[in-house]
Amino acid sequence: MATKKATKKKAAKKATAKRPVAKAKAPARKAKAPKPVKAKARPKPAATAAKTAAPSGQTMAQTRAERRRSFPEALRLRDFSVAMTVDDLQRSINHYVDGLGFTIKDRWERDGKLLGVMLVAGACEIGLSQDDWAKGRNRAKGIGVSFFAETGQSLDLIAALATERGIAVEGPKLAPWGDRVVEIKDPDGYKLTIYWPK
Repeated sequence: MATKKATKKKAAKKATAKRPVAKAKAPARKAKAPKPVKAKARPKPAATAAKTAAPSGQTMAQTRAERRRSFPEALRLRDFSVAMTVDDLQRSINHYVDGLGFTIKDRWERDGKLLGVMLVAGACEIGLSQDDWAKGRNRAKGIGVSFFAETGQSLDLIAALATERGIAVEGPKLAPWGDRVVEIKDPDGYKLTIYWPK
């Protein structure tokens, strides 16, 4: 019996000795993420490129703002001038310059004779030209014509100075739309309304 047990123990030791020893596994390496492939920019057609490019002197923001406006675009002006034909140029100059306080910006003469002037008051300009009577001497002027000019000055002072200088003035008064106004008609019937916005 002892011999059988010894033999079994020897056989078990041999079997254990012959078993391969499991090696420790190395930690698995993380697979590298593939690099993103850059998409090649497609060349824009000439027409598209022309639309997206900002015009000379404009930023892209300004160009986008322009595109947002409806088409056809509303008219946008930076200044405004009027020109009037008058019966007596010197009388009209006296009215606007001596009476209301306009100044003469330009003069037009021919053969030493004054034909017209450009008057200015702040940002407003009025052109006066002597009628050449080509359409007759009885031609009515100023009928149904009114000009409106905004001011930041005292309407009471404007009216007082004009009256003192012999100009007929209506107001200051409240206009139907709510602004305070002074109304003045020139020698040819053109009506100038100077207003202080409400």
